[in-house]
Amino acid sequence: MVKELVIKLSNAHGVSGSEESVTGIVRRELKKYVDDISVDAMGNLVAVKKGSDFSVMLAAHTDEIGLMVKSIDEKGFLRFVTLGGWYLPTLYNQRVILHGTRGSVPGVLGGKPPHKMDDEERKKGIKIDDLFIDVGVATAAEAEDLGIEIGTPGTMDRSVSELANGRLTGKAFDNRVGVALLVRTLQLVKSPFTIYGVFTVQEEVGLKGARTSAYALNPDCAVATDTTFPGDHPGIDLKDVPVEMGKGPIITVADASGRGLIANRAMVTWLKDTARRNNIPVQLEVGSGGTTDATAIHLERGGIPSTTLSIPARYIHSPVEVVDLRDIENGVSLLVEALKTRPKI
Repeated sequence: MVKELVIKLSNAHGVSGSEESVTGIVRRELKKYVDDISVDAMGNLVAVKKGSDFSVMLAAHTDEIGLMVKSIDEKGFLRFVTLGGWYLPTLYNQRVILHGTRGSVPGVLGGKPPHKMDDEERKKGIKIDDLFIDVGVATAAEAEDLGIEIGTPGTMDRSVSELANGRLTGKAFDNRVGVALLVRTLQLVKSPFTIYGVFTVQEEVGLKGARTSAYALNPDCAVATDTTFPGDHPGIDLKDVPVEMGKGPIITVADASGRGLIANRAMVTWLKDTARRNNIPVQLEVGSGGTTDATAIHLERGGIPSTTLSIPARYIHSPVEVVDLRDIENGVSLLVEALKTRPKI
């Protein structure tokens, strides 16, 4: 069930500001399991399981990093801006899908051929101004006839593949994996408390949906479900990132060297103790990289006790992210068990 959810969600397309296809899947998956589903003015989907006055917000961002068309030249080549944190060499020569007014349009990210680069150009590396999108047309009018205009969003043209040992590779595991984890939790959980399952928008461009939804809901505490990179492959060292794939979900103690979230200690203890009681493998993280929706949530309404539960994912912010299904399944088990008890906040 978790594998099918991850595949379905990853193969969907939804950059920041255009998450409707993803939230549509979530709505269909949850309609039989929750008491209420609504979409707020920002685009966040809020699924509610009603219980006592004590409330827990579980947040998973639905958007993926992508592109947006900023200009179309006379020959129909598209210039673009990036949405979210791309490492530009990752984009060079990728296939993309443009989501135009008349449907999906395939294209490729082109650039100057390396055969024609001089030594100085090779040393400088790729800049966004060096890249463009080729959809096969010969004029700007032909591109417009396909439904492409200024502001058309684009995503990577990738679908999920299975690797060995229960591992998957695909695009947008950051954060469709967190979305799958939250969907499955809401399908299974039996909690005495009110649970707000919030599928947030525009996380990759500033944690925007989490901020507005946390303010509106004013929960007593919160957990964001997301991904984080492990230190278990070449090019990175376990002494710097001492978490690994296949060894369980990761509880955030602090991220972004404390500039993002310093997690509420009671929330961390709540998840740790639940894992210990139920023999669920977990890992702890003090991160120095990115941050999550929990950073925005914990600063709302005078402070909302928060932490993040992450799934280790290799090669984050690329079209070939890799996860281990066992980590997701253990994340579901942890949240389902934790939500039977109340954190001591």
